[in-house]
Parts: sequence; structure tokens; C-alpha cells
Amino acid sequence: MYDNDSKGISYTAGFFMLIAFTIGGLILASIISIPVWKQMTGLGILQMEKGMSDPANANAMKVLQSINAVVGFLLPTILTAFLLNRRPMKLLGFGAEVKPAQAALVLPIMITALFVSGGLSYVNEIIPITSKLKTFFDNLENQYNEQVKAIVGLKNNTDFIIALIVMAFLPAVCEEALFRGGLQNFLTRSTKKPWLSIIIVSIIFSIVHFSFYGFLSRFFLGMVLGAIYYYSGKIWLNILAHFINNAIALSALYFYIKSGKSVDEAMNQDVKTYWGLLFLPFVVGLIIYFKKVSAGTKTVTDNYGA
Repeated sequence: MYDNDSKGISYTAGFFMLIAFTIGGLILASIISIPVWKQMTGLGILQMEKGMSDPANANAMKVLQSINAVVGFLLPTILTAFLLNRRPMKLLGFGAEVKPAQAALVLPIMITALFVSGGLSYVNEIIPITSKLKTFFDNLENQYNEQVKAIVGLKNNTDFIIALIVMAFLPAVCEEALFRGGLQNFLTRSTKKPWLSIIIVSIIFSIVHFSFYGFLSRFFLGMVLGAIYYYSGKIWLNILAHFINNAIALSALYFYIKSGKSVDEAMNQDVKTYWGLLFLPFVVGLIIYFKKVSAGTKTVTDNYGA
């Protein structure tokens, strides 16, 4: 349960501490966001929900999203790791050296995983639900899409680069630190059951995105990201993988907009088919090969049994 740098707090306690700190961090981020929103938009808190769907407030929304990611996800993770371990960044996986072969495999893993993710999205949409639930989930999805349309902009290359930083790279850093470097890592050390930990954290990862129609696809991507972290222990590989996933989505959106389509048209370009599920064996094969390439390198599991 402990390693040579542990401070004596169990990783079970660390897992639940991190969840509590994350809830506290998200509340703090919301409090910080209120004066920032007022200063940048001139709008009050009561106008915040409606204002987030207005493209005129795109810059304010980018800042708020950054605050939410850093204060709500990243800082609670680092704080928890600091309380658990004398070398917190190493504990999370930031200190491990990345092998070029590992980094090279991340791209094909994520590309094939995206095909499977698309197939699972189709499966998710054909799951029968009540009309009341469908209305509720549709409203959530529409609200999310409106906010995305407002924040992305993507009128020029500068907008695209800023979007890559705010909506692709920063979430990749903060979410991977929390879900893989923190929650999955601590739960695996506690239970000694890595795949159970990956499944549990992937469920949490998907739930917090508040999308019924994207639940299965995000759960699957969480499993893939969990496997990458478990076999390598290197959080930078997870950040790269997560960034690739986000960047592909943003790049496709930007491409459609540049080709003359409206944002609405661009966001509705998804091909809904189960054929993507045929790529599942390729994802599994690539992850098995990734495991082989990662064998013998320093991993986050080295001291699980200490």
C-alpha cells in the first residue's frame, strides 16, 4: 500500500480525499468565476447561463473553462498527491521518461479508438429510453452544443490555435492528472486490482461529462486511456492521447467551417453507424503491443506491493 516516499496516509483515503477536494475545487472555481465573468462581460450572475450561449462572450468563457480545469481538477490532484507522498509529481506519473516508441503508438491507438467510440455512440443513441428522459437528455445535449458553438469561434487560424490550447491541451492535462494520475492510480494502489480500478474510474470519467448519448464512447475512451496509464505509468502519454482525441474533433470542426459550412452544420457531421465497432480488435492489438513496448520501463505500479 505504501512506498518509500509515502507519508503514511493510505491510498484508499487518498482516493476519497481527491474526490472531496475536487468537489471543493469546482465550488471554488465557480466562486472565482463570478467576478471574472462580471469583469469581462459586464453581465451579472443571473445572466450567466444565457450569456454562455452568446458568441460575444467567447473570451470570457475560455477563461472560465481554464479556471474550472485548473482549480477544479489539477490543483486538487496535486494537493492530494502532496499530502500522500514526498514526491507528488512522481507519484502522479509526471516524472517518468517517455520512450519514443510509446509516444509513436499513442496516435494509432487513439485514431482506431475514435472509430470504436463512434460505433458506441450509435449504440448509445438506439438504447430505448422514456420520452421524459429523452427530453431531459436532449436538453442537456443542446445546452452543451450551444455553449461549444459560442466558445469555439474558429473564424481564423488564431482562433483555432487558442481553441487547441484551451479546449484540447488544457483539459487533457487537467483531466488526465485527475482521472488517471490521481483516481485510477490511487485506487489501483489501494485495491491491487488495476482493471477494476480502470473500469470504475472510466465510469466516473464518463458520468462527469453529463452526456447520456456520449456515455458509452467516453467510457470506452476512458478504458483506453486507463490502459495507457497502467502499462506505462507516464501521465504525459495520457496527456498526448487525450490531446489527440480533442484536437481531432476541433480540427474536423475547423475544416468544415473553413469549407463554408455553418457551425451547426459542422457539429452535425458525425456519421452514425455501428461499423466503427469493427476496429475494436485493432485497438486491443495495439494496446497489447503498447504493453510489450512498455515492458521493463519504470511504471506507476512498481511500488504497489511495497
